[in-house]
Order: sequence, then structure tokens, then C-alpha cells
Amino acid sequence: MTVKQLVDNLKLKVFSGASGLNNEITGGYVSDLLSDVIGNANEGQIWATLQTHKNVIAVASLKDLSAVIIVKGLMPDDACMEKSNEEGIPILGTSDYSFELSGKIYKLME
Repeated sequence: MTVKQLVDNLKLKVFSGASGLNNEITGGYVSDLLSDVIGNANEGQIWATLQTHKNVIAVASLKDLSAVIIVKGLMPDDACMEKSNEEGIPILGTSDYSFELSGKIYKLME
């Protein structure tokens, strides 16, 4: 599944990084701790978090993640979106909580 397919299926908002919408998704990871994502997320996964600052994209780039989904209706700050555009890593948004979003993504990827 591509990031674009996920966006279309779940009606996610694309905040930035649209050049990466064709990235392939290999799985997902949910965490709000950057160090946890660094230690445990795998290449190609999407990452669901409530973090909204530019360090999110630094971690996503380091781990070669496909996209970041910000939950709870939160919005990334301007520096985060700028870095997302530079790196080609989409930042997506949803009003869902992490638990709800995870279930929806899991069901789509079965």
C-alpha cells in the first residue's frame, strides 16, 4: 500500500511532504517518544504520534519512515512542515486517537 492509498482510504489530511505520497508502507509504529521510535521503528513504516515539532521529521528521516500521521486533530508547526517538504516525508493528519487510527490501518493492511 502507498501513502496515497492510505490517505484516500482514511480521508487523511496532507499537511506537507506531498512528494512522498508514493512511498510504500511496510507497516506501522505508534509512539510519542522519539527515542522509542529511533530504537524500534523499521524502514518503510508509517508513524502515528501526537508530536508536532520538526524533530519528528528528523527521526522519520533517520529511520527512513514512509510518513508521519499526527493524531487528535493536532497540527504540525511551520518548521516541521518545511522540513517535511525538504525530506519528502509526508505529514498527515487525523482527528482520530492513536488507538482508533491503528485499528483502521491494521484492518486495511491485513
